Order: sequence, then C-alpha cells, then structure tokens
Amino acid sequence: MDRKGLELGVGFFLLIGLICLSYLSFKLGDVHPFGRSGYDVHAIFSNVAGLKEKSAVTMAGVDIGQVKTIKLKDGRAEVTLNIKDGVKLEDDVIASIKTMGIIGDKYIAISPGASEDYIQPGGTIQDTQPPLDIEQLLGKFVFGSVDKSKNDGKGE
Repeated sequence: MDRKGLELGVGFFLLIGLICLSYLSFKLGDVHPFGRSGYDVHAIFSNVAGLKEKSAVTMAGVDIGQVKTIKLKDGRAEVTLNIKDGVKLEDDVIASIKTMGIIGDKYIAISPGASEDYIQPGGTIQDTQPPLDIEQLLGKFVFGSVDKSKNDGKGE
C-alpha cells in the first residue's frame, strides 16, 4: 500500500511539472491558443520593406499591439494591426515604420493624434509613413545627388 501512495505522489508531481512547463512555454513563446484579445485596425503603406507579422506596434515607446497580417492590395501593402483592448486610437494618428537601432527589426510606431473621434474596430489609419530607405540614402551620400534639370550639359 505504501508503494502505491509513492507512485501516486510522483505521478501528481510530474503532472504539476508538465502544467508549469506548458504555461511557461506559452508565455515565453507569446502563443495565444484561444486567440488574442483586442481589435483590428488597418493601415495602407506604399512600402513595408522588412516589416514582418507579429512585429510590435508601439505608442510613446509602450507596446500596444502587434502586426497581424501583411498583404498586397491594389499595388500597396495593407497591414492589419491588432491593438490591445483599452487603447483608443484617434482618427488623426500617424503610423510610421521604424527600425530598432541601426540594423534592428522593423516595428510600427503610432504617433498620437488630437482628434476627439476614435478609429472604430476594423477602421483604417489614414496617415502612414513608409520606412526610411537606408540604401537609397547611402547611395545619395556616396555618389551624390546629381540633378540633371539644372545642369543641361552647357558647362556654365
């Protein structure tokens, strides 16, 4: 009878350990098996180079959501953002794609607006700014930016 109680105790201890391990795996992996709470907002960008699904969405440096999907719509990128419940976005917010550090991951930074009207779930952010193209800026710096319209070859 004593051996049966010991085996039952070890089995119970292993079960508790597996439950704790599963909980930590879901929390650290940012996995939401029952769906993420919040509401979706759309933003249309001319370019989303380097932005990925599950990238952070921040406002004033605070994480307020994440990128849910990125898809092509009418030659432009439509990004669906999942914003946490309790966070309200004004009608005139600006969504910008930024980079963490010099060569870090891309994320979306929301600049707050001043409107008294808020974007409804499923609504669209009107003002967006694409990411800064480092390669283009580097090219202009290294090779200079030659404007052909001012210098038409007459050697003034």
